[in-house]
Amino acid sequence: SLKMASDSPESLMTLCTDYCLRNLEGTLCYLLDNETLRLHPDIFLPSEICDKLVNEYVELVKTDSVFEPHESFFTLFSDPRSTRLARIHLREQIVQDQDLEAIRKQDLVELYLTNCEKLTAKSLQTLVSFSHTLISLSLFGCCNIFYEEENPGGCEDDCLVNPTRQVLVKDFTFEGFSRLRFLNLGRLIEGVNVETLLRPLASLAALDLSGIQLNDVGFLTQWKDSLVSLVLYNMDLSEEHIQVIAQLRKLRHLDISRDHLSSYYKFKLTRRVLNLFVENLVNLTSLDISGHTMLENCTIPSMEEKMGQTSIEPAKSSIAPFRGLKRPLQFLGLFETSLCRLTHIPAYKVSGDKNEEQVLNAIEAYTEHRPEITSRAINLLFDIARIERCSQLLRALQLVITALKCHKDDKNIQVTGSAALFYLTNSEYRMEQSVKLRRQVIQVVLNGMESYQEVTVQRNCCLTLCNFSIPEELEFQYRRVNELLLNILNQSRQDESIQRIAVHLCNALVCQVDNDHKEAVGKMGFVMTMLKLIQKKLADKTCDQVMEFSWSALWNITDETPDNCEMFLNYSGMKLFLECLKEFPEKQELHRNMLGLLGNVAEVKELRPQLMTSQFISVFSNLLESKADGIEVSYNACGVLSHIMFDGPEAWGICEPHREEVVKRMWAAIQSWDINSRRNINYRSFEPILRLLPQGISPVSQHWATWALYNLVSVYPDKYCPLLIKEGGIPLLKDMIKMASARQETKEMAR
Repeated sequence: SLKMASDSPESLMTLCTDYCLRNLEGTLCYLLDNETLRLHPDIFLPSEICDKLVNEYVELVKTDSVFEPHESFFTLFSDPRSTRLARIHLREQIVQDQDLEAIRKQDLVELYLTNCEKLTAKSLQTLVSFSHTLISLSLFGCCNIFYEEENPGGCEDDCLVNPTRQVLVKDFTFEGFSRLRFLNLGRLIEGVNVETLLRPLASLAALDLSGIQLNDVGFLTQWKDSLVSLVLYNMDLSEEHIQVIAQLRKLRHLDISRDHLSSYYKFKLTRRVLNLFVENLVNLTSLDISGHTMLENCTIPSMEEKMGQTSIEPAKSSIAPFRGLKRPLQFLGLFETSLCRLTHIPAYKVSGDKNEEQVLNAIEAYTEHRPEITSRAINLLFDIARIERCSQLLRALQLVITALKCHKDDKNIQVTGSAALFYLTNSEYRMEQSVKLRRQVIQVVLNGMESYQEVTVQRNCCLTLCNFSIPEELEFQYRRVNELLLNILNQSRQDESIQRIAVHLCNALVCQVDNDHKEAVGKMGFVMTMLKLIQKKLADKTCDQVMEFSWSALWNITDETPDNCEMFLNYSGMKLFLECLKEFPEKQELHRNMLGLLGNVAEVKELRPQLMTSQFISVFSNLLESKADGIEVSYNACGVLSHIMFDGPEAWGICEPHREEVVKRMWAAIQSWDINSRRNINYRSFEPILRLLPQGISPVSQHWATWALYNLVSVYPDKYCPLLIKEGGIPLLKDMIKMASARQETKEMAR
């Protein structure tokens, strides 16, 4: 089912929501006074649509760098007569006091505020407006919501130094929240009296007090007939806590787990405590004791433990206290405990570090609220993906993508997650992945590159992009990915390995793409960036992959793109060409790449006069004799000269070398090449070659063009015969055979 889920297209609802949010002005809204968004007066939307609009908006602001948030977005939902909200999930910096204030007239049933650090006590007052309808409320990580600003009156000087003091609000309680059943106060600020705050609530069903230290939890017993879920993550427990928990007999979910790295805990789990839970909490279906140290041995003798088939039957449990369970648990959290490595664990789902299943369960369970645990679980997944084979690939990918999206600013998760993605997207897993899933991977990778200038994240992200077919799979984010890579390459201090991968990616991105793509990337500063890299390498006297890839990228980006050719000349590209030729006389690949690029420049009529200097013509003439890279360097040098000759004797504005002398050397070079040479070159169009056929000014250029076509169609007929026909080459060849000025051997070849 996971395969199907990831493969199916987005629902029409999702597509419409996304489109409206990206085009609010053209769809639901108009702009008042050129700045405030207003809903069109004839629009009435039910909560099913409004909830989705708000929740997707939050998601887009968080995960899509090109999406612009709107100051007045939440005011669109201020009037329940035209827009209804019921269940909304807001997170992080996206939401401020005035946003909640804007929707205060709505009858909210469910409001999740996760890590909304900008909310202050003003929002506590706004919550009161929802008190008569609210059933679920989360204030997880809203660390400032109990603070209000106090202006100390009177003293002028003090006001300047400290205009607003943060003061803890002591008098707020959930008085009047008569329907509230589910409450998450995780990471609540110290100093708030939880007992007083909660006392007015008549029948709580679920309470999350993660990361709060309470020495006395006796007040919880007031809900002993209604509480079915209790989370006390990272609370340092004592015997008193345990006795209170044992009285909450309706509990179905109990989480007393902890992050064993976060601080020193006095409490240790014992066999007696687990027995107490099993005996008293008879409805328990889910228990999390991750991160706990067991004070004594709770396991059955190892001989018995190893026997028989792995079983989840309580009677066979390797953990002795759990033999008293009536039925297996739905979930048992054992992450970072020794118990997860036992054979018989009486639960359908176990989080732990023993195998892939347990690790994935841990990532799934802890991603939302416990990034510190999740990053360690993803690290374990990274090892599994790297060393063994992942058996639940799609689930693993989806979980890592979710974690990276959810914790865009958490360095640990970005480092481990991006590393895991590299191994999960490599070629052996390729067949199992849908286009949609692979696009999601690309999106989170680019998010990571944008948010983090950190070397490890950047390297992992670049390496992961190398697992994709380029440019095809990156086409849908073409501008963005190029901007990010150029950004990396333009940094003054550079990591050698990242530089190498980034240049390789840049080169692949401009290979075999349309000219408008190349022009766009040229305008982003691509040519300049590559020339700077070449300049740096020249100064260090090194000709490495970065140097070769940079020239190759320039060769690709100038192909039939005159603007980029002109940029190459304007930024002293020819000077660098001559210096590289002199500094690295033996580097064949380099010579081929540089001459391929100059072939592109020579195809542009307006730029050819800039190549017409004694120095350049001598260099090209001498390269006709080069045996570098088979015939490639000689062939490209001859191509450059063929275009220059095509401009006729009157364009030959130099005394040395003589035009006739160069023509003679060109004939000699072409005659020395093997007509069956296999080629290191890729033509998307024959147009620049075909234009040399119908002319009598330069027979040698005509001959070079005919040789080029003959070689390509005879060595690679399947690829190049259709291209020659499609671009109208046949009539041009037929006409040339009739021309008096064409040489006999050229006509033979044409025939």
